[in-house]
Amino acid sequence: MTYSILVQDDETGALGAAAATGSLCVGGWVLRGRWGAGLSASQGAAPSVSWGEEALTLMRAGQSAPEVVAGLTSADRGREWRQMAALDSAGRTAAFTGARNTPAMGHHAFPGGIASGNMLASEAVVRHLADGYLSAGGTMAERLLAALRAAEAAGSDSRGLLSAALLVLRPDAAPLTLRIDHHESDPIGALEALHRRATRGDYAAWAAQVPHPADPERGLD
Repeated sequence: MTYSILVQDDETGALGAAAATGSLCVGGWVLRGRWGAGLSASQGAAPSVSWGEEALTLMRAGQSAPEVVAGLTSADRGREWRQMAALDSAGRTAAFTGARNTPAMGHHAFPGGIASGNMLASEAVVRHLADGYLSAGGTMAERLLAALRAAEAAGSDSRGLLSAALLVLRPDAAPLTLRIDHHESDPIGALEALHRRATRGDYAAWAAQVPHPADPERGLD
């Protein structure tokens, strides 16, 4: 019922994630990120929110994404109804797709990231999701939005879409976390519009002055 993508920029170390679904509140259900740990996406027919949170804790403690995904999924008796992807701070990726999720489903690793999805129009959607990111220009956020559009054009969630979300973590900026929890006709378009508002004008000027990982005391002078 969801497709998602997790990426890392080799040059800057920035981490980014995006997701869309034919249900509500995809950002709250699926995407998790923590600077110094990595990213996770927990989704599926019966998603485990705890998988996503635990993945970040374990990656922050030094486990790799493959170790985390293997450990969390193997210990969960409900894993066959779930899907998980992870990307650690070193750029390593891993994913698990339980067999009892609704087809089409699958995951696809690519240079710098991993894409996954279930209840899709076809298995090709996840590859189009990855290719959409890799072939796009602009900022990481803009490339992630292009990835969501590419997956939508390739068939999308088989029910259509109702929500979409974007997350970008950088060492030199405050987190960018945007969510459209419900939109009847075009949640990706609404997310694109929200991104434009959040990265321009007074809001962007204010966000540029708040603390970030490289300067946690920024703005105190």
